[in-house]
Amino acid sequence: MTFVILGCALPAYQVWWPFFVVLFYILAPIPTILARRYTEDPANGSNPCLELAIFFTMGFVISSFALPIVLARSPVNNPVIQWGACYLTLAGNVVVYLTLVGFFMTFDQDDAEYNPW
Repeated sequence: MTFVILGCALPAYQVWWPFFVVLFYILAPIPTILARRYTEDPANGSNPCLELAIFFTMGFVISSFALPIVLARSPVNNPVIQWGACYLTLAGNVVVYLTLVGFFMTFDQDDAEYNPW
């Protein structure tokens, strides 16, 4: 989140449009959490409900990477955000999604002491 806030608040940028990726951070894990909650055996290979949830999750993840790029590539004479803000937002995306993957890998193990699902 620090990278995203820096991409918005630094004096060189001062535009808060990149902060909209936070919406994708909130929406991205929801389909997978719901699918794992309502399937009998999430460890089983192919499950249509889980596959659809992963598809929606990947759509949110790709959208969060695409939004700053589209904002930076908007009209060449006057882009919505500068490329520096785009790079900081993309770095923030990488950190947030690696954290989410680590969370799912840690708490999805069978031998974990605490399993929220």
